[in-house]
Amino acid sequence: MPISLRKTSDNGLFGLDIDGRFVAAAQVRDGKLANTASAELPAGVLADGEVADREALSAALKEFVSANKLPRRVMLGVSNQQIVVRVVDLPRIDDPGERDAALRFSASEAIAMPLDDAVLDHQIAGYTTNSDGSERMQVVLVAARRTMIEEYLGAVKDAGLKAEGIDLDAFALVRMLAAEAATDTVISEGVAPPLVPFEDGQETPRAARVICHLGGVSNLAIALGDSCLFCRTLSTSFDAAGAGAQIANDIRLSIDYYMGQPGALPVGDVLLSGEGARDEALVADLAGQLGIPVSAARPLGSLDSTGIADGDVHRYTVAAGLAMGAAA
Repeated sequence: MPISLRKTSDNGLFGLDIDGRFVAAAQVRDGKLANTASAELPAGVLADGEVADREALSAALKEFVSANKLPRRVMLGVSNQQIVVRVVDLPRIDDPGERDAALRFSASEAIAMPLDDAVLDHQIAGYTTNSDGSERMQVVLVAARRTMIEEYLGAVKDAGLKAEGIDLDAFALVRMLAAEAATDTVISEGVAPPLVPFEDGQETPRAARVICHLGGVSNLAIALGDSCLFCRTLSTSFDAAGAGAQIANDIRLSIDYYMGQPGALPVGDVLLSGEGARDEALVADLAGQLGIPVSAARPLGSLDSTGIADGDVHRYTVAAGLAMGAAA
């Protein structure tokens, strides 16, 4: 099948999150979790979000799918340093062929990766109109190292699974949590900018949001509404000694980079997910260091989580977000 980072519409798929410490699967139908399963992964199958032992990973996935009687078709999520996300601003181009050509030219300048070695995809984040009436578009460009993608696809295929599409974990997080309001676990060290009405009566965020998923592979997304404008993986484990200071520094550096992009809005708050979000001391530490509101997200947003048999809902944030993308 053609390698693509674009989500595929099919509500028969399940989202597969290979976290590094565990694997989680989720199906979403009609706004509800229809099926979930998770299992520990052997140590060493992944390293920094990349496949380190393809044979061991495929064996673990095969056993996992068989034990839980899961379907064979998956939406696969990836997150590691071999993925680059950039936002480019271009004149509005509606013709798909012309737009792809323009984006490939922009990618050659914006992404420090040989394009022949990369898988490219894009999402249109929005349109604007200049004072002279000319229209422009803001496009999220994604480039992933081809060899990294092929290793993931190979491990999945060896396990007897069929990957119908590949999505970024960051996109799944934004899809799942961008609309989340503050929860009871909010620790506020500042005041987030309010929502303001648009001309059509809808509310739109006045500020961007950091969504930081703390798991076996921890990753960060900066979103404006439901558009992911920046993402990166974090080098520090959430349960390592002194993790709070390093994670706070990674968040600050990410915000600084995002603020250097054209049209960037101030970051209003930080939303935490994943197993690390259960650590109230870590949440408090990050709030104190960052000086903006920090909260632990509802792991599944507005989805009904009563069908989760093992009770560990924090394991399913990314998998459910991947499944939602497949079912869109």
